[in-house]
This record gives sequence, C-alpha cells and structure tokens, in this order.
Amino acid sequence: MKTYLLPSLKLTLILIVITAGIYPLAIAGVGKLTPGHGDGETLTYKGRVVGYALEGQKFTKDEYFWGRPSAVDYNAAGSGGSNKGPSNPDYLKDVEKRIEDFLKHNPGVTRAQIPVEMVTASGSGLDPDISPAGAQVQVARVAKARGLSADQLTKLVDEHTEKPMFGLFGPSKVNVLKLNIALEELKK
Repeated sequence: MKTYLLPSLKLTLILIVITAGIYPLAIAGVGKLTPGHGDGETLTYKGRVVGYALEGQKFTKDEYFWGRPSAVDYNAAGSGGSNKGPSNPDYLKDVEKRIEDFLKHNPGVTRAQIPVEMVTASGSGLDPDISPAGAQVQVARVAKARGLSADQLTKLVDEHTEKPMFGLFGPSKVNVLKLNIALEELKK
C-alpha cells in the first residue's frame, strides 16, 4: 500500500500546485499584457466609462447603429444563446419579428439586404461586433435620424472596420459601441 499511496499523494500535491497556483498566475500575467490589463478594455465618452469593447450593448434608437440581437438581453452575468435550432418554431418567430422590426426602422432596405447577424443572436448573446455590411445597411436610417450625410457615415463605418488579423484570420468587423461613440463625437 505504501508503494502506491506515497507517490500518488506526491503527484496530487504537485498537480495542485501547478493547476491551482502556477497556471492561474501565468494566465493572470498574460492578461496584464492585454488592453485593459486583464480587467477588460473599457471605452469612455466625455470622461465616463460607457462600456467594454468586447461586450455587446443594446441600441434601439434610430440615431444609433444597432448591434446583434441578444438571447439574454445583453446580460453579461448570464451570457448564452437561446439553444433553439434553426427549425424551432419559436426561434423562427423570433427571427421573423426581428426582420419585421428591422424593415420597419430601415424602410429602404429589403429582406434580402439584411445581413443574417442583424436578426440572429450570437452564441454568447453579447457579441460586440457586426459585419461591415451590417453597419452599412443601417447608414441611411442613422443619417436621416441625425441629419448627417450618408457619405459621412459610410466613411465613419469604413474608418471603424477592423480587418482580419494579419489579413487572414477571421472576418472584417465593426465594433458597434466604438462606432456609436465616434458617431456621438461627430455632433461636436
């Protein structure tokens, strides 16, 4: 029994030190090298923190660009998707309602022009980004609501479009909160 008990206790203690001590400290150290120093990248407007760069927020007024719908109503404490499949009747009703709402607020847009991310929730329910097409399709509505030119807003969307990492990894995207902060700063 001593032959097996002592080595297994030693191994258990070594693994506890590694997995409960060294590994978390290493991850925290790497986090300190990131924007926000491991606490999340906060975004400010007029000297006040208005949100996090990697957390979606709810924008429903016509004078703002809208983000992706959220199955958890943008609650960061309980992130998650709806877990409903694409053939689920309740899910299809939700998507249809989102399409109707989008078309009502964007009268010059057809169903075919609506990018899919504008009517379907992400897996986390907190996706902060939309595609450049998702932002461009909203330009006319935002321009009209703010009394700005569509060209001015198209340029703003282009300036806030993040290209794929190294030109290869991931799609182009637009952070909705950053775009809306820049939109507010246009008023000045």
